[in-house]
Amino acid sequence: MLESLITSKTRIKLMLKFFLNPHSQAYLRGLADELGESTNGIRVELNRLSKAGLLCAEKDGRTIKYKANTKHFLFSDLHNLVLKYTGIDQLIDTVIAHLGNVELAFITGDYAQGIDSGLIDLVIVGDVDQSYLRLLVEKSEQLINRKIRTLVINNSEFERYKKNLDIDNALIVWGARDKRS
Repeated sequence: MLESLITSKTRIKLMLKFFLNPHSQAYLRGLADELGESTNGIRVELNRLSKAGLLCAEKDGRTIKYKANTKHFLFSDLHNLVLKYTGIDQLIDTVIAHLGNVELAFITGDYAQGIDSGLIDLVIVGDVDQSYLRLLVEKSEQLINRKIRTLVINNSEFERYKKNLDIDNALIVWGARDKRS
């Protein structure tokens, strides 16, 4: 879908990186390594996106750090478009909303870093029916053409493993954002 609208594969990768999780930040060389693209190709697209106001560029010593401009008037539309492209909106609608007592759900791993790897790591905090969850995950995987790996924990487990789950860099898709701290 995005490939029809945006012909630059590098630009698509950068939009996924920055608009999937607006908290992600990156440098030119790190992006080139992470995305498997040349630094020149990345630089050209970063400049285009920055000039359009979609990315913020901030000097950090001798390097420039890039992140999504969450104040841009198109930010929420682009964020929603990327969620739809990756299927995360379907994941929320078909899985999390129908499970019962879900206090918090967040995505970790590649997708939280803005990398469309094909494997979504979903952590659910609450009390849910595991067999129903498996059924919903199977249906969702077919809808979004991505593998979903789930971890269900209760509140006490969440508090105990919060640091290991890297919640500060997670993409929260359901529940209270104040559970991070």
